[in-house]
Amino acid sequence: MTTHSPIPTPRRRLLATLALLPWLQACSPLRLINATVSSDTHTVLRDQAYGSHARQRADVYIPAPAITAAPLAVFFYGGSWSSGDRADYRFVGEALASRGIVTVVADYRLSPDVRYPVFLEDGADAVRWAADHAASFGASREHIFVVGHSAGAYNAAMLALDPRWLARVDLAPRQLAGWVGLAGPYDFLPIGNPEVQVAFEWPHTPADSQPLFHANAGHATPQRVLLLAARKDTLVNPQRNTLAMARALERRGTPVDVELLDRVNHTTLIGAMARPLRGLAPVLDRVSGFLNRPPA
Repeated sequence: MTTHSPIPTPRRRLLATLALLPWLQACSPLRLINATVSSDTHTVLRDQAYGSHARQRADVYIPAPAITAAPLAVFFYGGSWSSGDRADYRFVGEALASRGIVTVVADYRLSPDVRYPVFLEDGADAVRWAADHAASFGASREHIFVVGHSAGAYNAAMLALDPRWLARVDLAPRQLAGWVGLAGPYDFLPIGNPEVQVAFEWPHTPADSQPLFHANAGHATPQRVLLLAARKDTLVNPQRNTLAMARALERRGTPVDVELLDRVNHTTLIGAMARPLRGLAPVLDRVSGFLNRPPA
């Protein structure tokens, strides 16, 4: 009798996803990725209000089984400050929760309804809310990080580098354990993208709207920084943004882990957090290892 070796679980999950393609092809790629998310690694608290506006909501992913004094990551997604929805980033919340990290995936108000700096004000409110509720999630208030991809990485960088935004909620960047930027735009003047022009009211965009401006200014920063980008990112230049930011922070003595990754682009860099795409690049390993590292 012929016997067959069982198909490993990750491969079975991927094959099941591919089998669903005829039914899911009308969905966005993020919806397809989310169809592969495990449900046994976490519990989720949905539609948590951190403010009064309909866009000031967050989903909280808590590791299962529950742990205490876990790191807490407040994650901001990208979308040129004009699109995005927290439900599309379930795969990020699950990925980090599966590594023992409480994760707050936060919506924020978008252009053209608002302009800079409203999305930063929302980000600060989300961090304040997360800090106030950390203990109830099993997280440590002393181990809070801001994390973002693309436009969300800009938001995280500004909260970590420009003290004006956290000061609005009686916090300071030095109270953050660190920040993580994935393919972030940190120096993008002049602005050519029409959607971003609206979001930042170009050409009246102030120079201090740029994270690199603040990295060079010498304000107090979080304890440490992780910067990842795709080596061949054609949307956000990694030399001008990620590597320039790393150099500026290193000049002032801030510990920085930085890496440009192959086999991913601007979009699949964040997609590599999802189970079916983790073979592309060690994004989850790098981010979770950074967040789980004991404080200095």
